[in-house]
Amino acid sequence: MAKLTPEEMWERMLTGDSPGLQVIRRIWGAVPSPPRCKLCNAPFGGPGGVLMRAIGRGPSPLNRRLCKWCLRGVYKHPGGAEVEISVLFADVRGSTAIAERMLPEEFSRLLARFYGAAAGVIDERDGIVDKFLGDGAVALFIPGFAGSDHAADAIAAARRLLEQTGNDGRDPWIPVGAGIHTGNSFVGSVGEGDARDFTALGDTVNTAARLTGLAGAGEILISAEAATAGGLEQTGLERRTLKLPGREQSVDAWVTTPGT
Repeated sequence: MAKLTPEEMWERMLTGDSPGLQVIRRIWGAVPSPPRCKLCNAPFGGPGGVLMRAIGRGPSPLNRRLCKWCLRGVYKHPGGAEVEISVLFADVRGSTAIAERMLPEEFSRLLARFYGAAAGVIDERDGIVDKFLGDGAVALFIPGFAGSDHAADAIAAARRLLEQTGNDGRDPWIPVGAGIHTGNSFVGSVGEGDARDFTALGDTVNTAARLTGLAGAGEILISAEAATAGGLEQTGLERRTLKLPGREQSVDAWVTTPGT
């Protein structure tokens, strides 16, 4: 059998077509308990977490969603592959005005609570927290980890986050809007030296970010591509054709809320 190129290895891992990784995920999946490494499924909690830390597979301080062993592997094999993923951006609406009305420490605690809520719902749907950006969160839903229904998982995570933050009612404890897009993206180990990270790049990520910027508090803007891939029930939903900043072509998106 011909040796796989780095790009082929990355593609198999990201699409869930790596037999070796599947075996490892099944083995670690039998050891309690969550949360887990998003790549190898090693447990971070409970007795399994104690074992993983003892053998050097505890959470990496550079990316708490990956174990130390997997992050070393990512750095050891730089590169990636272009695969279809779903990207979720969630952003606090009017954060500047909120910060003006609060003490810095109080605002910091508010954002920390938001980060915790976002991380929880993303983990529940097998997404990866890519990063927290000031008053926003970015999540990647990759087939190799979230499965073929990654778009549906992204939509469900966004709805759950809006529920968790009270945006399913009239008095949210923090106003949040979200955007979701599905498409091809370069996913892999990006950067050099100590500045290397596991992330996604490309138009799919940028489009999700731009959609989020146009979402009002309590709204989720789901691109037509994400809606189709996620099997979104569109009956009764508003459809918008949006001109996104920095993008030549307009984007069709469906507007949904936690209760729709």
